[in-house]
Amino acid sequence: MSKKVIIVLASETGAKLDSDVYIGGGTDDTKILQRTLDKAVENAGIKLIMDGAALISGLKLHSNTEIECLNPECGFYLVDNSNTSILCNADLDFSKIRNKNIIVKGGTYNHNCRNQIHHYISENEEIANIDGTRWVIGFEFYGVENLTIRDVILRDQRTFAMLIANWKYVDITNVRIDLPNHSDFQNQDGIHFWGPGQFLVMRNICGRSGDDFIALAPDERDKTSSITDVLIDGVMLDNADQGIRLLSRDKGRLDRVTIRNISGTYRSFGFYINSWFPDTSCGSFGNIVFENIDLRTSKPNYDYRPPFLFQIGGKIESLTIRNIQSHLPSDDRVLFELSQPFYDFNYKEACTHIRSLVIDGLHVLSDDLLSGPLIIIDCEIESFVLRNIELDVPDNNENETPMILTRDRCHVKRMRVSDCNFEGKGKFIEIPSGEIESIVLNNIEFKA
Repeated sequence: MSKKVIIVLASETGAKLDSDVYIGGGTDDTKILQRTLDKAVENAGIKLIMDGAALISGLKLHSNTEIECLNPECGFYLVDNSNTSILCNADLDFSKIRNKNIIVKGGTYNHNCRNQIHHYISENEEIANIDGTRWVIGFEFYGVENLTIRDVILRDQRTFAMLIANWKYVDITNVRIDLPNHSDFQNQDGIHFWGPGQFLVMRNICGRSGDDFIALAPDERDKTSSITDVLIDGVMLDNADQGIRLLSRDKGRLDRVTIRNISGTYRSFGFYINSWFPDTSCGSFGNIVFENIDLRTSKPNYDYRPPFLFQIGGKIESLTIRNIQSHLPSDDRVLFELSQPFYDFNYKEACTHIRSLVIDGLHVLSDDLLSGPLIIIDCEIESFVLRNIELDVPDNNENETPMILTRDRCHVKRMRVSDCNFEGKGKFIEIPSGEIESIVLNNIEFKA
C-alpha cells in the first residue's frame, strides 16, 4: 500500500489549544503536537492545520511537513524558560542537506523574549557557534532544501527571528516581524542567513528588528561558505535599528544579489556591505544591485560610530545602486561611506577595493543646510559612475560643505559624473587628500 500525505486538524489531535498568541498561558501542547508531526516519517508527509493557539516548548519538523495556521490568532507561544526555537528542522546540520520540503504558512509565532535567555553553552559542537554557545533563536533551519515560509507573523524574538544556514531553494513571502519588547544590544535581528546557500526569494517583508533586519552573511560562521542567486523585493522597516547587512568575511562569496523596493524608517544604519571582522581577508562580493530605496531616519540608538545610509567596504567586483531618496533627513548622516570594511572604521589596514561602482539616481531634499558631505571616499575604486543627481537644499555657499569628500586612502582611477542638478549647492567635490586620477564631468548644473 502506497504511503500518503496525511492532513490533521490540531483540535482533533487531543491538543488543548487553550493558549493565546499574544499573552501565552494555557496547557503545554508540545508532546501531543510533536507526536503528530513525527507521523511525517512513517507516511509520505503531514499537513498540520492549526485551528487555535498552542503553548509549546519547541517543535521539530521532518521532511515533507507543512504547518498551516488558519488566521493570525492561531499559532504558537513559547513556554517560559524553554530557551529554544519555536520551530526547527528535525535534523539540524551545517554541512549536509538532511530535510526537504518544509512549509510554514500563516499564523503568529511568539518567541516570548522576556522569558528566554540570550544564549547558553551547547553540548552539540556541530551546531554550536564558534565560541561553543548557541543563541536562542525564533526559527532555526540548518540543512534544508525547498523551504517555504509565507504569511507568518514572528513576534518578540529573543535574538534572531530566523537563522537559516546550509540551504537551497528558500521562499519567504509576506512575513511580518513584530517586536514590541525591543531592547538595545540584544541581537534581536530579523532574518539571518549563513551559507552555503543558493536560490533565495524574499518578498514583502516588514516590521522591526534590533540590529540587522535582514542579513546575508555566507561565511560568518565558517569563513568559507558562499551565498548566490538572491532576490529581495519589498522590505518595509518600522523603526528598525539597522536595515540590510551583506557580510562576506573571508573566502565565502556573496554574488548575484538583487535588493529592491526598500522603504520605511530606520534608526542607526541603513545598509552595511562589508566583512566586519578585522582578522580576515576583506571578503568577496560579486555582482550586487540595489534599487528603489526610500528610508526615513529617526534618532540613532548606537553611538560606537556615526550613523549612515550605506557603509561600503571590502573586495567588491560590481556594485550598482539606483534611485535613492533622501527626504528631509533628521540629522547630517552620510549617505555613502566608501571606506574600510571593519567595525572599527579607523582600522589602519587598507583593503577595500571596488572594481566598478555605479550610483544612478540620488534625490536629496532637505530644509536644512548640509553640515557634512553626502559621499565620503576613503578606498580604492577602479571605475566610479555617478549620474542623475538632484540636490535640493537651502543655499549652502557660506559653509561650502562639499557633496563629495575624499580621505587619505582615496584612490579612484576613473570617475564619471553626469546629469546633476545642485540647487543651492556651493561645492561638488573636495579633495584634501587621496587621489582621483581622472574625472569626466558632463551636464552639471549649479543653481546657487
